[in-house]
Amino acid sequence: MTIDPGSRTVAASTSDAAAAVALRGARLSYGDRVLWDGLDLDVRPGEFIAVLGPNGSGKTSLLRVLLGLQQLSAGTVEIAGAAPGRGNSRIGYIPQQRALEPTLALRGRDLVGLGYDGHRWGLGIAGRRARAARVDQAIAEVGGTGFADRSVGLLSGGEQQRLRVAQALVNDPRVLLCDEPLLSLDLANQAVVSSLIDARRRAANTAVLFVTHEINPILPLVDRVLYLVDGRFRVGTPAEVMTSATLTALYGTSVEVVRVRGQIHVIGAHSDLCEDTPHHHGEH
Repeated sequence: MTIDPGSRTVAASTSDAAAAVALRGARLSYGDRVLWDGLDLDVRPGEFIAVLGPNGSGKTSLLRVLLGLQQLSAGTVEIAGAAPGRGNSRIGYIPQQRALEPTLALRGRDLVGLGYDGHRWGLGIAGRRARAARVDQAIAEVGGTGFADRSVGLLSGGEQQRLRVAQALVNDPRVLLCDEPLLSLDLANQAVVSSLIDARRRAANTAVLFVTHEINPILPLVDRVLYLVDGRFRVGTPAEVMTSATLTALYGTSVEVVRVRGQIHVIGAHSDLCEDTPHHHGEH
């Protein structure tokens, strides 16, 4: 793969038919503002891709396109063998960790169950038994059995996020879309949630697109990086993309990438060069 400023980067060697996600000539713009253009991307089954970039670069918008909530301005997209659409059980989605109200009358297993049938009604008796069994299995897979019957509002942030992972996996998805799932979690729970996602993709060959401001907690898991900046992008392995030369070309100003004890530190010339709290960014 060639990383060339302004080029259209074809980011896979697999065919469209084999890809869990396929974008061709994808463009997303709002009026004159272009978030990204000419994006060609194949995500292979079982591949873990980190989606990075500053606020407003179109990371979450990419997930919205894949969820069928946002239309491309140009180009084509296919996910899990079909065009994006709402209520697709072949797609799992993990949102940011946000504290739930303590008074919320919803048990942990009810939250997970919404992932199973929140988009449809009328399961019947046999369907309800299958639902209960699958919900129990998904909860067990994330180590949540001990708190599944408690009110979600009374659970810790880490416990809530484990259940959101279970909710995303309960329908055995082919593609897992993660929108800042580690946000507001402490380091221990970041490691737990990351490991759960990684274990799933390895066991079931599930493709993962993981939007994040902070690559270091998932760096050992990442196969490739999609980095979006001001209408430009690069796709490649972390070793290819997370370099001073590549990020300097993307941002159009001097950026220094330093690797210390297995972590990536990005140092920019301005405090608003990159995200507010990404990659342990700092200033000269």
